[in-house]
Amino acid sequence: MFDLKWIRENPEALDRSLQRRGDSPVSGRVLELDTARRSAQTRLQEMQERRNAASKQIGAAVKDGRTEEAESLKAEVSGLKDEMEALEAEERTASTALNELLSTLPNVLDDDVPDGADEDDNSELRKVGTPPTFEFEAKPHYELGEALGLMDFETAGEISGSRFVILKGALARMERALADFMLDVQTEDFGYTEVSPPLLVREDVLYGTGQLPKFGDDLFRTTDGCWLIPTAEVPLTNMVAGKILDEDELPYRVTAHTACFRAEAGAAGKDTRGMLRQHQFYKVELVSIVSPDESEAELERMTGCAEEILKRLGLAYRVVVLCSGDTGFGAAKTHDLEVWMPGQDTYREISSVSNTRAFQARRMNARYRPSGEGQGPEHVHTLNGSGVAVGRALIAVLENYQNADGSITIPEALRSYMGGLEVIHGDA
Repeated sequence: MFDLKWIRENPEALDRSLQRRGDSPVSGRVLELDTARRSAQTRLQEMQERRNAASKQIGAAVKDGRTEEAESLKAEVSGLKDEMEALEAEERTASTALNELLSTLPNVLDDDVPDGADEDDNSELRKVGTPPTFEFEAKPHYELGEALGLMDFETAGEISGSRFVILKGALARMERALADFMLDVQTEDFGYTEVSPPLLVREDVLYGTGQLPKFGDDLFRTTDGCWLIPTAEVPLTNMVAGKILDEDELPYRVTAHTACFRAEAGAAGKDTRGMLRQHQFYKVELVSIVSPDESEAELERMTGCAEEILKRLGLAYRVVVLCSGDTGFGAAKTHDLEVWMPGQDTYREISSVSNTRAFQARRMNARYRPSGEGQGPEHVHTLNGSGVAVGRALIAVLENYQNADGSITIPEALRSYMGGLEVIHGDA
């Protein structure tokens, strides 16, 4: 959501950001509705003051026996009531239209976000590690997993439909091992507090983090009006909704390993083979709540937290900053980590780390109280990121650590989580 005072003072900045995203300018309509709302409120206040004054005059007129004057004042008060009801309806209509419009507008981009239309225009910040070379043709993860007898898409499809998978044996254990490894790194080395949050949330919670109302088609809804979370960012960030934190409580950093659920409504025909784009997947999420002057540094710190996972797994990756047309709805700036996938001969996203600045905080009314005297509460800045996507990390391990005989060497960082197992063979 937006600070209307900021829009009144910076309408061109709002429109410029929208146009950079490929959207149409709307500041004129926002200001028109805002003016209508404020005008109705001003007139209502004036009428309320006049009605109160007239009501007092009626009492005085009746007391003094000025019957005709009292009746005239009563008629005026009655007329004011009708006019006020009409104005209240006018104010509600303008406010509703304004709020509905604002709720669909994406965050204002940081000035240093590169311009561009889509992922092809993202800007590479750095590459880390060297992609492995093989003396055989590298296979994609789904061929490796199925050949091992440990990855079953067919049975999952019979049970649940497309975009589901069943992992068995050592691959099921590796999925769990990856999540445990990631949580240990983030809690022990980077100071995040582990949380086990609900997987079902209310509608207002998804509104707070920006998934609703615009992206309802990409979510799963239950029959009683709750929603399955698309990411743990939703419940973790909303842990501070409606609260005023003391400045010494910041930074507030939490992490969680959860299942995530996405309808993938806009991904028809994309990544239909394998585990890359599933309706149900697992992710270790990072959320940081910070003061406004710390959010830029926190974005870099969080990116490093996610990178550390890939470094310890020995996976080659690159870091990109998303261009204006590829930056998500709630983000002011986003770093993506893309891991090398030999079976696809390309880098694929495995983590997305975003600074939303005060965008989510305004929607959920999350604030903090600066320590200086005389300062009122201010909105916090919120950041979120994958630390990292568990399923895609499993894919990356399979493809990067595959052997000529179809077995998978387990990265050293995971072996203690796998009971000392070093290599996965068929049906292990």
